[in-house]
Amino acid sequence: MAAVDPVEASVALPGLGRALVSAGKLGQKAAEDIYRKAKTNRTSFIAELTGSGAVSAADLAHTMSTAFGAPVLDLDAIDTNRLPKGLLDGKICQDYRIVVLSKRNNRLIVATADPSDQGAAEKIKFATQMGVDWVIAEYDKLTKMVETLGTSATEAMDSIIGDDFEFDESSIDASSADDEDKGATSDVDDAPVVKFLHKMLLDAIGARASDLHFEPFEHTYRVRFRIDGELREIASPPAAIKEKLASRIKVISRMDISEKRVPQDGRMKLKVSADRVIDFRVSTLPTLFGEKIVIRILDPSSARLGIDALGYEPEEKERLLTAIARPYGMILVTGPTGSGKTVSLYTCLNLLNKPGVNISTAEDPAEINLPGVNQVNVNDKAGLTFSVALKAFLRQDPDIIMVGEIRDLETADIAIKAAQTGHLVMSTLHTNDAPTTLTRMRNMGIAPFNIASSVILITAQRLARRLCPQCKKPIDIPYETLIDAGFKEEHVDGTWTPTSRSAAPPATTATRAGSASTR
Repeated sequence: MAAVDPVEASVALPGLGRALVSAGKLGQKAAEDIYRKAKTNRTSFIAELTGSGAVSAADLAHTMSTAFGAPVLDLDAIDTNRLPKGLLDGKICQDYRIVVLSKRNNRLIVATADPSDQGAAEKIKFATQMGVDWVIAEYDKLTKMVETLGTSATEAMDSIIGDDFEFDESSIDASSADDEDKGATSDVDDAPVVKFLHKMLLDAIGARASDLHFEPFEHTYRVRFRIDGELREIASPPAAIKEKLASRIKVISRMDISEKRVPQDGRMKLKVSADRVIDFRVSTLPTLFGEKIVIRILDPSSARLGIDALGYEPEEKERLLTAIARPYGMILVTGPTGSGKTVSLYTCLNLLNKPGVNISTAEDPAEINLPGVNQVNVNDKAGLTFSVALKAFLRQDPDIIMVGEIRDLETADIAIKAAQTGHLVMSTLHTNDAPTTLTRMRNMGIAPFNIASSVILITAQRLARRLCPQCKKPIDIPYETLIDAGFKEEHVDGTWTPTSRSAAPPATTATRAGSASTR
């Protein structure tokens, strides 16, 4: 008698799997295969199920609603700001992918995608001493909401107090702080605040955020991350920590902690691994109820993404590469604040950064550290302005000059003269599009013939939202909608096969929309 292969042996499916098999939504073998794969990958059955596409999140929600007699709720209609806070530990919500919607008497109304998970129900009952009433939600929407809500700062602060944690002072570059700042460090070295700040910084890096906002109000305190150009509320710690948190940030950013009446700027570093250090640019602003602090994440790796990661169309990319290969002239990058102009400039500098080339940059301040490039921080108080730095550069035998921003006529005149006398000059301007840049330069007082003889390329860019590579899929869009959106009729009828006068365009993955304009 042949032995049974243990791999092919029948497995005990979880309640969710049994419910799907009973409803005819999934075959027994398919369910067992997905369950084995989840065990191998150390993921949950429901995550592997929806990720494999065997059952859609919407179909799964309605099947669970029928099987367990629970209502289905569309989470898109829920305002996360109105959800109750503090009823359940945030870690439990993240571990089991659940969201507490409300409390009714001694029972919690909880959104879940898997009402068969007895472990989650028992955990909630043990933690809250309350019963649970399930509401079914689509797994993908639920996962997104759980990640958006995150662990509340109050819970994080409570859990921090009992932890054995010491802030790694070696990871923060504050070695040059004076003795007074070092003495102040001990005054604000409160373990919960230290770990909370450390957690926020690491969470922001992990979420690929560009900025962190610490905002004090009269009775509340809010922490928000800017992710994909949109601010998202991440935590609401107790308002009582605002003074200690502000002092901690100012100490490690080499600011004056005794000065709370005027804005201040600073920098700090965080060592996140043995070979990776992240820079942060810190700005404080006095408000009615305390100092608002904004921290910009400056990841040096963003400058080494490569030209292909900037999102230029092939024709525009070729124009840009041709322009930066020229020995002299002026290249201007325009766009709104936060659109990635500095990253684009440094990507170009990275391509030009060779042993035989002398590159100098003047910035306010230098956001990305690029080895091999002579970087200068502008300091208006000390008299080191953009124009002064540019004049000094011209006496330093430069090949390529990068100016952080052209703000005034004097800086523009020096930059143009440098571009006309054998130097490649790169800079940024805050305009909405490439053609408007010429008008802006004329309004600054630059003669038209100087613009014509020096500017070789103007590129304008915006940030564009990118679809998730794992979950993006084609959708059916009506023919008329595509035409109204600007698609050409031959593309709609030819490139994509229309079905009943509808067409499905390919999913896009552009990260930044770039356009270049040359003379």
